[in-house]
Amino acid sequence: MKFSTNRAVCIVSAIVAGWPAAASLNAQEVIELPAEDRWLEADFEEVFQIGSLAGREWEQFGSVSRVAFDGAGLLYVFDTQANRIIVVDTGGALAREIGRAGEGPGEFRFATEMVAMEDGMVVVADIGHRAYHLFDPNGDFMRMVRMGGDPSSTTVSSHLAQRGAGALITASGGRTIAFSGMIVSGGETPRPPDPTSRPILRLLLAGEEVVRDTIAEGWLPPTGESETGSTRRLEFSPELYWGVLPDGTVAFSDSSAYDIRIAAAGAGVTRVLTRPLRPEPVTDRFSNAEKGRRLRELEAKPDDELGGSRLIIEGRVHTRDPEEERALARERIESLQFYYEVPVIRGLRAGWNGRIWVQRRGDEPVSDGPVDVLDMAGRYVGSYPTGATRMPDAFGPEGLVAFIEKDEMGVQTVVVKRVPSEVN
Repeated sequence: MKFSTNRAVCIVSAIVAGWPAAASLNAQEVIELPAEDRWLEADFEEVFQIGSLAGREWEQFGSVSRVAFDGAGLLYVFDTQANRIIVVDTGGALAREIGRAGEGPGEFRFATEMVAMEDGMVVVADIGHRAYHLFDPNGDFMRMVRMGGDPSSTTVSSHLAQRGAGALITASGGRTIAFSGMIVSGGETPRPPDPTSRPILRLLLAGEEVVRDTIAEGWLPPTGESETGSTRRLEFSPELYWGVLPDGTVAFSDSSAYDIRIAAAGAGVTRVLTRPLRPEPVTDRFSNAEKGRRLRELEAKPDDELGGSRLIIEGRVHTRDPEEERALARERIESLQFYYEVPVIRGLRAGWNGRIWVQRRGDEPVSDGPVDVLDMAGRYVGSYPTGATRMPDAFGPEGLVAFIEKDEMGVQTVVVKRVPSEVN
């Protein structure tokens, strides 16, 4: 099944794809951005850097999975290996620590995601507790809010704060951070119905259990079929990328075209930003090159990094050895199925000031190219050339950005910079 990316047939494509917003497309403002790149200089000012094996004890990180800023410019560093959040002031000094491993309220069983709200409140998604921990701006535990939903299977994707609302934004069908479930061999395993879209959700935390409502329905690409008859994601399928803007609206990309959609709760998509940059068809050269790349990565991976899949077979736990895992991985790679074109966009984030940063693909399908900077009103600010900068991992007030980096020894650091005024 193929869907056109041409703007002239946008309404037809939306109806074919089953987008709920199709009926209201006439009310959407479509803004055509220029095709020619305007190059920007990546002259970011470094503010401070933290993280060192030889440094202070608090900055000896295990595994930094998330960084975020609050409205005062404080930096929050979530170390999932150490089960703690480090809060750093605007000069790079330790302000406080939040959280620890444990079973009680405010203690983490399997914490996977952290959000710093604008006022300094911190929310931590804990898949072990199946709840969100809420900490006040001083780092003191306040209460827990249950996740709700099916207790036999819990999926956690990226979360961001909805500024001015005390709510979180997440996406069902976006990149999964953690999954809590069980693979069972033998017998019938209940299976939820197949999704029809990739909704972007608002999570309200006022009660004892989270309340969800839908901001927008992202398009769900077609799937292939595996040897067992189950559905299977097609390689190079368009990902769902999204970010939260200062007014609480969401910017997202859900197709292979260069279409950035702006959506608001209760209104759906109200604006579409496009550039005339076209997806490239997937050829045998692309698909064979991708299989070869993955096979080389697999063969270079040490046995201890493969990890064994755990199956429950007739009541007993069976763990595959590395050679089994490697053989199965080879089979999966050789049988990969591919989407019919390579998407233009490989990432999207929203800055504190309403700028939208868009990562375009490079010369190869799985490679990063230029980074575009737009604003939420539809103005093209410019682009950073390939290799000039990567996408920041977090944005803060007054042009602050943070990057999670790793040196040649594998030591993680967090570098805080300030972007120039033309993109701030």
